[in-house]
Amino acid sequence: MSLQPLPPHPKLDRYYRSDEERPGVVRDLFEEGAQYYEWICRLMSFGTGESYRRRTLSAAGLEAGMRILDVAAGTGLVLRSAADITGRDGLAVGLDPSPGMLRECARACAAPLLQGRGEQLPFASESFEMVSMGYALRHVADLRVLFSEFLRVLRPGGRVVVLEITQPRSPAGRWMNRLYLRTVVPGLARMVTGAPAASRMMDYFWETIEKCVTQDVILTALREVGFAEVSLRTRAGVLSEYQAARRDDGFAK
Repeated sequence: MSLQPLPPHPKLDRYYRSDEERPGVVRDLFEEGAQYYEWICRLMSFGTGESYRRRTLSAAGLEAGMRILDVAAGTGLVLRSAADITGRDGLAVGLDPSPGMLRECARACAAPLLQGRGEQLPFASESFEMVSMGYALRHVADLRVLFSEFLRVLRPGGRVVVLEITQPRSPAGRWMNRLYLRTVVPGLARMVTGAPAASRMMDYFWETIEKCVTQDVILTALREVGFAEVSLRTRAGVLSEYQAARRDDGFAK
């Protein structure tokens, strides 16, 4: 029996009117804001994001010589760290639906890049030893379809690493998170870039964080599609690290 679609958040009427419109709207939002995206991400992480992503990939088991796919690679924030760790050219591959994001990525990363969506990965089964996704889980249409594709392209024993921003559990933490991500960061983006596209992208970014499904829903979806060793680590109350593995006996279920 097939599982019902599982969107990462309810429909956001401010941006699109139907699920059919959603992929195009999301792609256009990030396309228009692509040139500002990396600067904004560095602002959000106070400049510590690169070292954090590299440490997380290494701790998840990524090593030199391994083949990794970075889904929703954007400007290459995770992909560059992955390419540095794997060592040889071509072992780290990036995928993103936005041509603008891919153009920005190519400026600072020599890894192979393809245009595409996580729910329809253009790769053969069992192609990679790791799949990563950095802060883009909220922008897909169906978590179960996404995770099923991750499972399909992983080799037996391969691992998935998903980094995401999560609302803190405490009321005070949620208030501070909202103040920073809903008000401070978009305000600085408007002031520094003068670009409505940057502000609109960050407005959407915040709404998807605020309305995203819970951590437990994401963990359950990973298990439902067949992943094993499903785990979660949360840092500073807002940075969620989801990990899971494809069984090394070659069976997805």
